[in-house]
Amino acid sequence: MASAAKQSKKLRILLMPFLATSHILPLTDLAFHLATVRPDDVEAIVAVTAANAPIVQSALARREPSHASVEVATYAFPEVDGLPPGVENMSTVKAADSWRLEVASTDEALMRPAQESLIRESSPDAIISDLHFFRWNSGIAAELGIPCVLFNVVGIFTTLATWRLALSGNVKDTPGSSVTVPEFSGPEISLPVTELSEFLRNPPVFDQDAGAQFAMQLKRCGFISNTFIDLEHDYCESFADSGYVKRTYCVGPLSLPIAPPARAGTGRSACLDWLDTKPTHSVVYLCFGSLTNLSDAQLNELALGLEASGVPFLWVVRVKTWEPPVGWKDRVGNRGMVIMGWAPQTDILQHPAVGAFVTQCGWNSVLETIAIGVPVLTWPMVYEQFINERFLTQVLQFGERLWPEGAGLRSTRYVEHDVIPAKAIAQSVAKFMEHGGAAEAARRRVMELSPKAHAAMAEGGTSNRDLHQLIDDFIGARASVVGTTTS
Repeated sequence: MASAAKQSKKLRILLMPFLATSHILPLTDLAFHLATVRPDDVEAIVAVTAANAPIVQSALARREPSHASVEVATYAFPEVDGLPPGVENMSTVKAADSWRLEVASTDEALMRPAQESLIRESSPDAIISDLHFFRWNSGIAAELGIPCVLFNVVGIFTTLATWRLALSGNVKDTPGSSVTVPEFSGPEISLPVTELSEFLRNPPVFDQDAGAQFAMQLKRCGFISNTFIDLEHDYCESFADSGYVKRTYCVGPLSLPIAPPARAGTGRSACLDWLDTKPTHSVVYLCFGSLTNLSDAQLNELALGLEASGVPFLWVVRVKTWEPPVGWKDRVGNRGMVIMGWAPQTDILQHPAVGAFVTQCGWNSVLETIAIGVPVLTWPMVYEQFINERFLTQVLQFGERLWPEGAGLRSTRYVEHDVIPAKAIAQSVAKFMEHGGAAEAARRRVMELSPKAHAAMAEGGTSNRDLHQLIDDFIGARASVVGTTTS
């Protein structure tokens, strides 16, 4: 395999996402775009563990047939105490075991051998590696004399805010404490400390050498963000001026182009047929992503809140063992629909009946709703989602918080987060969706962003140009290596 790779004239790019669907999908999309914009120059390989290969294959199958060359390569996931065989994705692991998978996935001694073996066997010309998890891959790339660029699954606003907070030393995890992001343009961004990611609230212990090594790694490597310049212009400029990384490529929204919605007939989801029966912009769609888990108590309150709101709703529930309150289905009737498990989110958001999206503010969902043009009610739960929320509600202003500030304790820690009561949910949904309400003004604002997202990915757009620049930089790096070895 290695000798064949060296004989190939195409640029071989190896992409290595973290083991979560929310990371695998955008990196697979990136592989598709790299191979599509320059099909004669690029072949891309997405490397995942065997259990995650179907996610990549399914994502590629949803794309229009093209001449793009994208392969899937697999490496072995190590045996981990307490994890059953085949449990290799943060989006499918049981909540109680997620920490085991996350710790194992970030353990260099466990993960590096299989990944390094695959890298050396594949003989890539460049590596694109997940920013926060597989940091050792940049060292492997340096040993091989090839470039490594780091991919971050969140936008520049959130990345810059997080790094500024991390470097400030101002985060004190004491009861009732809040923090303001320092040296930040635009509106002042303040958050309760309970709404910050765990590594900010409880920083890992790094020695100075390790910290300096990571800073050098960032400066040595390029940095890819799934965003577009017109969405975060001022923050992109601040990030570029910060000197944190060697070069930034803004290449999103990578989920574009969006396939047209499925037509009525065989194979179409029943939820789309149900939406066909509802008036334009009348339905609130609720989905909380692949990394969040709601308690049964919160699910019950949400069910009762949706019932009391009087608004038609389409609700995706990941907890397949949950049962709604007794009599709830009969009382709601055809006004609401519940989907257990997976739902065709892109088709749903494109449907004209959908008037708002209750979202956990995961970045992939944020970009999807911007590209399609749907206003949001925000309900963040984990990781960087609370900072993403500030970007939507305070900067872009195409959504509102579902639970008003000061109404209760929200937290990235499951055990700290208050249960949002049914009454608050009902009031928020009904008020947002009422005729002449906030959803209409928010829709006008997000619809101004939507064409800019599509323009960025179109030929000659800012994101399209950065995709070409990334390929050109990789080709230049390969040429310089060849020139060095032949001189």
